[in-house]
Amino acid sequence: MIPDLSVELCGVRLANPLVLASGILGTEAALMERVVRCGAGAVTAKSCGPEPRPGHRNPTVLHWGPGLINAVGLANPGVDEAIPLLQETAVRLKPFGTPLIASIFARSADEFGYMAARVAEAHPDLIEINLSCPNVASEMGRPFSLDPAATAAATRAAVNATDIPILVKLSPNVTDLVAIAQAAVEAGGRGLTLINSLGPGMVIDIESGAPILSNRVGGVSGPAIRPIAVRCVYDVTRALNVPVIGVGGVMDGRDAIEMVMAGATAVGIGSAVYWHGPEVFARICREMSDFMSAHHHRSLDEIRGIAHDR
Repeated sequence: MIPDLSVELCGVRLANPLVLASGILGTEAALMERVVRCGAGAVTAKSCGPEPRPGHRNPTVLHWGPGLINAVGLANPGVDEAIPLLQETAVRLKPFGTPLIASIFARSADEFGYMAARVAEAHPDLIEINLSCPNVASEMGRPFSLDPAATAAATRAAVNATDIPILVKLSPNVTDLVAIAQAAVEAGGRGLTLINSLGPGMVIDIESGAPILSNRVGGVSGPAIRPIAVRCVYDVTRALNVPVIGVGGVMDGRDAIEMVMAGATAVGIGSAVYWHGPEVFARICREMSDFMSAHHHRSLDEIRGIAHDR
């Protein structure tokens, strides 16, 4: 029997649990359609804000060994241009039945409400509010996700602005992630994305003695942060009954199964696309199915969160 990889995320059905993470190939409708053709269960568009942002100067992304470090700086064309992009993407994805997740950022709680209302014009299936970018604090202030009250205020503003379910993307750079996750859920967040990149970190070129990124520091992602992401998913889903997209260093089917066992409903894929291209989605799905068949699991429901009891 072929295992059932389908999941339900905040009332939205996914054929499989793999979600293209925001910021990876989510810049054009054709690219997002390609990711779906390669096997993604859902796609997240690149985060957009109220106005265009050029982001940071190159170099902005570095493969430093066991992971990536990046400081793209939330580069985006602004919401006025993002809406037609999301609309075109929704049209392209409709024949596949694959959900589209819009991602937004803002400078204030009220602005999160404005942004949620604007991207809702494109009718995405879900809206992810990015409260946790680790490399623009000097430009945009302290990230909302570092404080329960700020998290709740931004979440509440977005929830009140639309009927589309809101996912809240949180940071691992806190001492009590469960408290912040609880604040997001109590404010109306239907689900969580855990985690954003870690840091900021720094990589120095020892020949010149200079930091390599133009921004000097950036968010750390990739396999190096997977154990942290797994622990965050485990802690939050053990404490709260909330659907979670587990993101952070998932490279193969075993990594994805680990996220589900930690409690994740769906699994975000980002750095793996950088290394292996969008074809990685089909491979990871195949590896997950092979693992489940070998262990006689019929669906992901049978293994979700089993680490909580073992």
